[in-house]
Amino acid sequence: MKHLAWAGSALIFLLLMAPSSSWSHAYLVKSSPARRAALTNAPTRVVLWFNERLEGQFSQLSVWNDQGEQVDAGDIQVGPDDSKKLSVGLPAVPAGTYTVKYRVLSVDGHIVDAAFPFTVRGRQ
Repeated sequence: MKHLAWAGSALIFLLLMAPSSSWSHAYLVKSSPARRAALTNAPTRVVLWFNERLEGQFSQLSVWNDQGEQVDAGDIQVGPDDSKKLSVGLPAVPAGTYTVKYRVLSVDGHIVDAAFPFTVRGRQ
């Protein structure tokens, strides 16, 4: 029993001493438009910034309308000057609610899959 308690203590110690970056993953730092934003005009590009560099060929970003149709331009790119930035063009879209969906692979090998809405109200 004493050996089991010692082994458990050693395991907890090793887990606490492991570098926290080995457990990390890319998380969204900011976006344009922001999560749940209500905009007068639709953006021409949706841009996401993450805390870690992204693997461009394995990262996806799309924009969907409330009828479930993809409405982005399909020109996804990781920023040439900033490998933590992912963007996609958005043609002129009418007033409505849109969902930004992303699935990114950071250079540490972790995948993050999430979504958030924004609304275009149009001119009033």
